[in-house]
Amino acid sequence: MPSENLAITWRRIPERYRLTGSACETCKTNYFPTRKLCPKCRRKGKIMLKQFSGKGQVYSFTEVTAGPAGFELEVPYVLAIVELVEGPRLTAQVVGVGEKDVKIGDKVEMIFRKILEDSPEGLIHYGYKFRLLKKVAK
Repeated sequence: MPSENLAITWRRIPERYRLTGSACETCKTNYFPTRKLCPKCRRKGKIMLKQFSGKGQVYSFTEVTAGPAGFELEVPYVLAIVELVEGPRLTAQVVGVGEKDVKIGDKVEMIFRKILEDSPEGLIHYGYKFRLLKKVAK
C-alpha cells in the first residue's frame, strides 16, 4: 500500500498531533486545517496559528462497513463530521462506539491514537480521533 513520505508526515504534525489550525484576527474566523490566507478578508486578514481545545459535537456521522485500502480490518467504525467549539468542522473517527450509540449533537473530545502502520517494520502514523463524552444521568 503506498503511503505518505516522511517529510509530509512531519509537516502535518501540528495539525494531526495538536489539532493546530489558524485564526484570522481581522474577522475572528477559525480554520482547520491551517490556512495562509483568510478567504473572507483576503489580503486584509491577519492569520495567526490557533490551538484548538479538541472539544466539540457531532455534526453528522455514518458507520463505515467497507473500509478503504489499509482500513479493511477496522470496519465497522463511525466516521463523523465534528464541529469544534471554536467553529471549524473536521472529519474524524469516533472510537469505541457503533452507529446506534451516536447521535447528532453528542459532545465529543479529541484523543490521540494510531491511525495506520505502513508495515510491521515501517512508519506508524498517529493523529486525532474523537470519543464521546459521557452523558450525565438526570
